[in-house]
Amino acid sequence: MEIIMSIKGKVALVTGASSGIGAATARKLAIEGVIVGLAARRKDRLDTLVTEITGAGGKAVALPTDVTDLTSCRAAADALIARFGRIDVLVNNAGLMPLSDVDSLKVDEWRRMVDVNVSGVLNATAAVLPQMIAQHSGHIFNMSSIAGRKVFTGLAVYCATKAAVAAFSDGLRMEIGQKHNIRVTCIQPGAVKSELYEKITDATYRRQMDDLAASMTYLEGEDIADTILFALNAPSRMDVAELFVLPTEQGWRVSES
Repeated sequence: MEIIMSIKGKVALVTGASSGIGAATARKLAIEGVIVGLAARRKDRLDTLVTEITGAGGKAVALPTDVTDLTSCRAAADALIARFGRIDVLVNNAGLMPLSDVDSLKVDEWRRMVDVNVSGVLNATAAVLPQMIAQHSGHIFNMSSIAGRKVFTGLAVYCATKAAVAAFSDGLRMEIGQKHNIRVTCIQPGAVKSELYEKITDATYRRQMDDLAASMTYLEGEDIADTILFALNAPSRMDVAELFVLPTEQGWRVSES
């Protein structure tokens, strides 16, 4: 009979931890006894979350990080290793989603999405992999999206970045799974309540998102955090490769489209 090991005492690095899914995931991991490294650019938000987590009896450390900068990602990983001796979990959650049609030519927004959504995943992964390989264990979570599977108007570039994350997750799993005993899980949520929509500069799409928010119930960040915990707690013989998570209402809309 296989013994399922507790995740208590494991060390996790969560990117995009200052809000939304990242913050919710950090809270849930801390409740389960995981030591959480909070990586994001907004140090004030991270400090507030550290205070909240430690006040509830958990362990967390703020790691101001720019995921588009490999040196910054390595500094965050090194700080966790220096303090706690290992990294067991990486949650690649940092992301941007500024909607616009391609012919609007918001090239700077495209570039920023690629830098954060794709390069950010690669940088954080590169930062933690040497330690995970050395300890011959680990679990990497990459945040893709329903938009990595299905293209939506106004999301051409975003969809491309999330498809890249899904493809990278598959390749990464093939290359490091059995060889280094590192599990890789690609999370693919539907609409989640978050600050992503606040970054939309196109007035038409911003109105559309506001109208959508008024007409359907979004997933909460905690729902995705629970999904991550499900995969993390799976027996070691299992690698939960992909999890496709939709709000009930969106599930009907997608299946009927």
